[in-house]
Amino acid sequence: MSLQPHLIRTPEQAVAQRIVHRIPIGERTFEVEAPHSMDALLDDPTVQQAFAIDEYMPYWADIWPASRFLAERLMQEDFTNPDGTPQSVLELGCGLGLAGLAALARGANVLFTDYEVTALQFVEANARRNGFERFQTMALDWRTPPADLRVPVILAADLIYERRNIAPLLALLEQVLLPGGVCWLSDLDRPPAEQFRQAIARTTWQITTSAHQWQAADGRIRSGTIYRIQFPV
Repeated sequence: MSLQPHLIRTPEQAVAQRIVHRIPIGERTFEVEAPHSMDALLDDPTVQQAFAIDEYMPYWADIWPASRFLAERLMQEDFTNPDGTPQSVLELGCGLGLAGLAALARGANVLFTDYEVTALQFVEANARRNGFERFQTMALDWRTPPADLRVPVILAADLIYERRNIAPLLALLEQVLLPGGVCWLSDLDRPPAEQFRQAIARTTWQITTSAHQWQAADGRIRSGTIYRIQFPV
């Protein structure tokens, strides 16, 4: 796999300690293997160097509430075409891939992408652990998408946590999402969300939003928004 300019590969020894999460989503429970501690990765020299270059943080190593409630919503969708074939779905910045696993469970053919190459190794193992074979992985920095990448559905869980992510994310949607295509994007309503809403309000896209919550094992409730963004035909 050839690395693009902004890809990161956390060394295997840094993720040797692992944990398997059992995550109930609707009527299904997904098993998701993850590094034992995201914070422990901060001491790895490769991670520290990536932060110095591009303010990289190993957020991929955790399962965030926004990915959990996006997965819940996707389990209500049907990702098959009218002829019964699977829809092509791209998960952007997939991390450990929970949203993409939900789409797989609902009939999709998922292309998992992330700019952390090691995350994709976890995703492949997680997909197979849950009994899925109809998927692909691709190392991708969303700031530099391939010119020939076009899909009808994009999943984006918790990607607008920094303002600097908004412009390249919207540019990718313009380039990659097919006419009539849909992007499902979830967010925890962090401060950059206001800038994101203003930006998408200036487009011709059809936007619907819905409020969602996720209750953690410790009882804390995290709230957020799911955006359904549909391009004109």
